[in-house]
Amino acid sequence: MAEHGALHHVEVWVPDLASAVASWGWLLGELGYEVHQEWAAGRSWRLGGTYLVFEQSPALTAQRHERCRPGLNHLAFHVRDRAEVDRLTALAPEHGWRLMFGDRHPHAGGEQHYAAYLEDAQGFEVELVAG
Repeated sequence: MAEHGALHHVEVWVPDLASAVASWGWLLGELGYEVHQEWAAGRSWRLGGTYLVFEQSPALTAQRHERCRPGLNHLAFHVRDRAEVDRLTALAPEHGWRLMFGDRHPHAGGEQHYAAYLEDAQGFEVELVAG
């Protein structure tokens, strides 16, 4: 049984499922997630008791996520160490991600915080945090 209060799942609506599967599928696979569910309009990946859902809903009201509007700004993931942050950052552009805050990378979150901030083609941001 899952720990009381633990995150069960996150559902993200995307305007382009194929793009999300390419970018998020690669990243989540690198982070140890495994495909959990697949259907015509969506995919999900699971790690332990938590899963992430990406769905292209017909009820979507915009064609791009805007992280500065009310709602989700970004998802942050623990990464093994600094070398893994660097490895994923180097590979990310091949999979639809771009480095954000490049002038401050890898300390955009502060001098004691080693992380990469990446954005996909649909405007979703992830933070990969060392340690």
